[in-house]
Order: sequence, then structure tokens, then C-alpha cells
Amino acid sequence: MFTGIIETLGTITAVRREETNIHFTVESSFAQELKIDQSVAHDGVCLTVVAVDGMAGTHVVTAIDETLQKTNLSQWEPGRRVNLERCLAANGRFDGHIVQGHVDLTAECESVEDQHGSWVFRFRHEPGPSRVTVEKGSICVNGTSLTCFNSTDDGFSVAIIPYTYEHTTFQDLRPGHRVNLEFDIVGKYVAKLLGR
Repeated sequence: MFTGIIETLGTITAVRREETNIHFTVESSFAQELKIDQSVAHDGVCLTVVAVDGMAGTHVVTAIDETLQKTNLSQWEPGRRVNLERCLAANGRFDGHIVQGHVDLTAECESVEDQHGSWVFRFRHEPGPSRVTVEKGSICVNGTSLTCFNSTDDGFSVAIIPYTYEHTTFQDLRPGHRVNLEFDIVGKYVAKLLGR
């Protein structure tokens, strides 16, 4: 389980295709602390560490076809920066919200508005019964726990403070870019129960 509080930024240094899978090599500040079989969220996608090179400061993860179809990972190229978060420790603080690392779908960044001290990002996604956002509710965008507003059936806005902007890939986002979305798990359960 994750919380959507980004620990550090990683950089994709290599992309290797093997049949329908893609292996990503990621450089980060905590690579030497990782272990094989550990789960790490990469832009909100829970991926298993399959190799670690502590000397190079890199680790390798593998994305299968199902993951590639539901996320933006198929667009990743060397040089791309990604948000990284390790699983919540049992004695850790729960600062964000419950994030599983299971992306529901991708959304398009429609606009970025500089508020002269903060930024407002607008995202649009395909509507659906379990794709629920509510005013001042939680949403996970590229692994980042955020509060949404101007919520509609097919979109929402988020406000980004300078600290979040500087320490996540929001500084790299532009209109037209695709992001990974994970809707609030509580909202998804409620939507499913009401649908019955």
C-alpha cells in the first residue's frame, strides 16, 4: 500500500523490450536501499523490483502488457523523470490517502494555469461508473495524492503548491501529456455497491 506522498524523482536510463514485456532501468537516490521483489510505485504504478545495481544507483522493473495498456508506461523513454514511492512502512505516517498502485486509466492534461505562487492543472478522462471524483476528495495523479475540485463526470482540477511542483514531475507536465489516474478506493467501493 502507498500514500501518494512522493519520496524522490527517478530517471529512466534504459528501456528494453522482451516479447510483450518492457524492462525499465531507473536511476534514483534510494536505489541502493532497494531489494529484489520489493514493490515501488512509479508514477503511481506498483511495479516489482527485479534487479538492483547499488553501485550505479539503479533498479530494474518489468511492466507486462496489461499494465502497458492501462497506463502511460508505453510512452516512457530514457531521460524521462518519474515519481517514486516505496510502500508504506508499518510504523510510517499516513500523510496522503490509501493508494494501491493499481492505475484505473490515463487522463489527458488539458491545461496548466500559473497562479503566481501555485499552479492549477485540469485533467480530462473517459467517464465511467467507478471513475468518481468529488469536490475536495482525493485523487492520485502520477502517484501523487491530491485534492480535486471543479469535479465533473469526465474531469477535475488540482492545485499544486510550490513544494509539490518542485519535488514531483508536475514541473514537467504540459497540456496534451497523459497521466496515470487512480481513483479513491472508498469511492470505487461505494460506486460498485450503489450500482448493485
